[in-house]
Amino acid sequence: MSGRAPGRPKPARHGDVLAARSREHRRPLGGPPKACLGRGASTVWLFDLDNTVHNASHHVFGALSAAMTDYIVRHLGVERDEANRLRDLYWARYGATLLGLMRHHGVRVPHFLAETHRLPGLEALVHSHAHDLAALKRLPGRKILLTNAPAAYAKRVLKALGLQRLFERVIGFEAMCMFGRHRPKPDARMLRWLAARYRLPLARCVLVEDTLVNQKCAHALGMGTVWMQRWVGLHGPEAGARLRRRPAYVGRRIGSLAQLLR
Repeated sequence: MSGRAPGRPKPARHGDVLAARSREHRRPLGGPPKACLGRGASTVWLFDLDNTVHNASHHVFGALSAAMTDYIVRHLGVERDEANRLRDLYWARYGATLLGLMRHHGVRVPHFLAETHRLPGLEALVHSHAHDLAALKRLPGRKILLTNAPAAYAKRVLKALGLQRLFERVIGFEAMCMFGRHRPKPDARMLRWLAARYRLPLARCVLVEDTLVNQKCAHALGMGTVWMQRWVGLHGPEAGARLRRRPAYVGRRIGSLAQLLR
């Protein structure tokens, strides 16, 4: 038995300090050590949906964009070209077309989501890869879906993929509301609030996303970050980003969900 007093730290030796500094120097930039990036039962995986769990660029985004443009034409009374411009402008500026429509045109959330996400035949449009879906089922840890899409749409996609029982919770756009204001990703206040509400230790959370701005926010809060790049370049502001260097706030880059098991 040691003669040191219980709880009193052992004095650090010079060699130990140098070794620790060396290990810290070798640690990859952009996130916590690998132990914090998952593969353990204590990990809390926060998965995005579109272009992360499934290839929304394959067909779904086209159908959603058309539905949103139709909605803007009908309810704002503008021409189709202007509706497309507003849809893209608000998405780029606010992270969600709906936020811009709420702020500038008084559009109501339930009405917009119901009208634009009906998507007849959605299930036939959902596309992913069997090895990715199998890997998700084998991945240890808690799994939560965190998407800026409405929950009903997310659940339809998960059911089409056979993953409806895999996630303990689906957190959609409607749930990202604080003090009467919607704050979807990448709002840091919303992420802190959700972590507190569902008792998710931020240091154990890993966000798996295709959108870099959301990764940056999660990293600043102390989460691990994994950038899903399989469908990067097909849609959105990350188009063409695949060949760039990994940003400092990205812990890992993956080209398939199966890589999370490695």
